[in-house]
Amino acid sequence: MDIIVCIKPVLDPELPPLKFAVDGKKNQVIPPEGMPFLMSPYDALAVEAALRVKEAKGGKVTVLTLGTKYTEEVMRKAIAMGADEGFILTDPAFEDSDGFATAYILTQAIKKIGSFDMILCGRQAADWDVGMVGSAMAEYLGIPVVIRAKSIEVLDGKIKVERVVMNGSEVFEVALPALVTMSNEMGQARIPAGRGIIMAAKKQFQKWGAADLGAEASKTGAAAARNNLIKLFIPSYQRTCEYVTGKDPAEAAALLAEKILAIKP
Repeated sequence: MDIIVCIKPVLDPELPPLKFAVDGKKNQVIPPEGMPFLMSPYDALAVEAALRVKEAKGGKVTVLTLGTKYTEEVMRKAIAMGADEGFILTDPAFEDSDGFATAYILTQAIKKIGSFDMILCGRQAADWDVGMVGSAMAEYLGIPVVIRAKSIEVLDGKIKVERVVMNGSEVFEVALPALVTMSNEMGQARIPAGRGIIMAAKKQFQKWGAADLGAEASKTGAAAARNNLIKLFIPSYQRTCEYVTGKDPAEAAALLAEKILAIKP
C-alpha cells in the first residue's frame, strides 16, 4: 500500500487564550514568542492510521505539508512516528492560500509523486476548523472520499471505512484509490520511540515550489482565495451588571421591566 498523508503545523490547541494576539490590520494571528508549532492533532491520527495499515499490509507512507518556518520539525515528528519520507511544498506564491488553493497545491504534489493507493488527512485543521481540504482534494483528483473516519480495514482492492455520524456510525466499502479523513474517535496517535526520533533528526526533506508542481499562479495564494476574511479578533467576554432595587418586590419588578423595554433591539 502506497499511502500519502497530508499534515499541517498549528499552534498548540491547548494554549490558553491569553497567549494569543491578533494583528487586526493584517487579520493574522501573532504566534507567541518561543512557542513551537505542533502537528494538527487530527493529522497525527491520519499518520497513525497510515502506519497501522502499513504494519498490517506493508507498503510506504509519504507525508506532504505546505511549508512554513515551523514545518520541518513537524515533519520530523511524522518521520519519528514511522513515516518513510516527506515533501515540503514551499513558495511565496503559496502564501495566504485558502482551503481550496491549499487543496489544489497538495493535489499537484500528489500528481507529481505519481501512483498511490490511499490519501489520508485529518478531518479538519485544529486552527481554523474548516474541514474542507480533504474533500476538495478528492474532487480535484476524481476519487471517492469518506470523511470523519474512525477505522480503516484494507480488503482486496478496496477499503472498509467506519465513519462517525451524529447518531452513531456508518460503514462503507470504497474502491481504491480513495481519500479518507480521520477523526478523533479512532483513538490516540503513537508517541515516537527514541530510535525514531534519532532517525528523524537526520532526515532530509525535498522541497517543491510552484514551478516544480506545475501549479498555475491563478489557483494559489491570496489572489485565488474564494473566501474573504473580513475581520479577525479575540472575542470579549466582559459583562456589566446593574442592580435594580425598589421599596418592595413589586416596585423593583416594575423598574426592571422598564429597563428591559428601554433596551434597543
